[in-house]
Amino acid sequence: MARGLLIALVVVVLAVGGTLAWAVSVNNQLVVADQSVNEKWAQVQNVYQRRADLVPNLVETVKGFAAQERTVLEEVTRARASASSIQLTPQALNDPKALERFQAAQNQLSGALSRLLVTVERYPDLKSNQNFLALQTQLEGTENRITVERRKFNEAVRDYNTRLRLFPGSIVASMAGFQPKAFFEATPDAATAPKVKF
Repeated sequence: MARGLLIALVVVVLAVGGTLAWAVSVNNQLVVADQSVNEKWAQVQNVYQRRADLVPNLVETVKGFAAQERTVLEEVTRARASASSIQLTPQALNDPKALERFQAAQNQLSGALSRLLVTVERYPDLKSNQNFLALQTQLEGTENRITVERRKFNEAVRDYNTRLRLFPGSIVASMAGFQPKAFFEATPDAATAPKVKF
């Protein structure tokens, strides 16, 4: 009888130990996935900051050639200030509304920059200015980087959110307090082609 009790006790200890080891492993995988999302988010913010840093130089260059376009220049400056004022921490990524506000501010800046570049078409001297051309090329490159980094962020969020929902890991995720993250999404009017007037 004592031998049977000992065997049962060993089985219970092994089962509890195995379950605990599994739970720790799942928790560690979730922490790694969460950190990957945070790292990708930091890179998204990095490229948005690069764009924000280019805007004052672009505005000053255009201002010298197109003083009468003051309203467009002021709009770009306001949009940059708005976009730069919203900082989204990794903890706030759990709040879809906060990410929506951040996206809206960034989209406002993108729109203002688009209008500025359309305005520039009226100034052939500006279009051939080397400073302007260099800034425009850097801005185009930055916009491409933003697209790439947003895609990488969405991939990391997808992987993280998938791990949260997979059973039985979802049990550990809920017990440890892991929350789903929001994706970057297209703006509601993204399917509508922009109207350009000259």
